[in-house]
Amino acid sequence: MKPSRSRFLPVRGLRYHLREWGEPGAPRLLLLHGWMDVSASFQFVVDAFARDWHVLAPDWRGFGLSERGPGDCYWFPDYLGDLDAIVEATSPEQPVTLVGHSMGGNVALLYAGIRAARVQALVNLEGFGLKDGVPAQAPGRYARWLDELRSPPESRRYGTVEEVAERLRRNNPRLDAARAAFLAGHWSQRHADGHYEIAGDPAHKIVNPVLYRWPEVAACWAAIASPVLWVEAAETDAHRWAGTREEIARRVAVLKRVEVARLADAGHMLHHDQPHAVARLIEDFLARVQAGAS
Repeated sequence: MKPSRSRFLPVRGLRYHLREWGEPGAPRLLLLHGWMDVSASFQFVVDAFARDWHVLAPDWRGFGLSERGPGDCYWFPDYLGDLDAIVEATSPEQPVTLVGHSMGGNVALLYAGIRAARVQALVNLEGFGLKDGVPAQAPGRYARWLDELRSPPESRRYGTVEEVAERLRRNNPRLDAARAAFLAGHWSQRHADGHYEIAGDPAHKIVNPVLYRWPEVAACWAAIASPVLWVEAAETDAHRWAGTREEIARRVAVLKRVEVARLADAGHMLHHDQPHAVARLIEDFLARVQAGAS
């Protein structure tokens, strides 16, 4: 495995953890993990890169080694605020290349439209967005949020890190034992009494009371100026979050400069299932972007 190192940044009042691979001076990539995931999840893709990169991957607030949020729940716009602060701290003068998986892909797409001049290229790995909300859902959604604030979720307890690895393999049968063992060591944290918990604040599981508004998201996506590589896994089930495959195709059409790739023999965690293929897609796309800019 390519060695990584940790650095910590003050980000909007929180101590943020960034995992780094490679050396400053190499072309830089900013990798954004998904929900209930951590930065180390990209290790296998980084290992598969053919060229030298300076890779930065934050643990989002409340995940991994980053501090938890100060409130009793999490708000999606805070990821945009955190990303903006990280971009300014790590690349104050040059636009960035973003690679986001799932929730991280959704954050990256929004950010690339909101701060179009700060993003030079974007790779979206299975970031489809959510189903469009309708106003009639609002009373029930707010009521559910209030109920969950009264009875907040708790983390599941595991006796050993091996049990965490077993859970990861149950969730993703394509994950081999070695990769599961590596991930389990980063996805979990050992507590004083010896039990293990997933390294994610359980408050992330509280429902967002604000409905997902696709027209607003579409306006941000339509403002993206950079080229986008949209990567779907052939055997994903993540399209259900957006509604249907037809809805996903409609959303892709909003993007002005987009390439679409479908990865065989992979599910939603495609960066675990096919890291070498994901690395090739990223590097080939960025080579074409560079050639077009020359």
